[in-house]
Amino acid sequence: MANTNDIKSTTSSAQQNGQRSEDKGANNSPLQTSQGTTTINDTVVAKLAGIAAREVSGVYKMGNAARRAFDAVSERIPGAQTSVSGGVSVEKGERQAAVDLSIIIEFGASVVDVARAIRRNVISTVEQATGLEVVEVNINVTDVHLPEDDDQNEDEGKQLQ
Repeated sequence: MANTNDIKSTTSSAQQNGQRSEDKGANNSPLQTSQGTTTINDTVVAKLAGIAAREVSGVYKMGNAARRAFDAVSERIPGAQTSVSGGVSVEKGERQAAVDLSIIIEFGASVVDVARAIRRNVISTVEQATGLEVVEVNINVTDVHLPEDDDQNEDEGKQLQ
């Protein structure tokens, strides 16, 4: 993931082409106005990105093996909730953000198509909700979910009861 200094120095392709968005100019951020400054916590961006990624068809779950194990235990505890930001890490500057996602893809889905759809949805959601420019969305596909994995998990659940 880009570090904070890289995020601040990265320019969008629109800026490289000489086009400037009026809300993304050097001193004209929608988060910094003459009436005050709005600060957005990294957690907010992570949750928005996680929700946006989960909306994409072909994404089975978010996170790596350790995160999935934690979520599996959490699901068995009454009232416990799994985190919508699981599998998401964010690095945020004053005007820009970079997002790293770990996903499990459904068997048969195109990794390229799913990744493209995730990037589009995450960028759109985060930029629209926060006013931050999303400079990159890195996606790590950690596993492929097979239909027989569900059958195996159901059998294990029955044995535990």
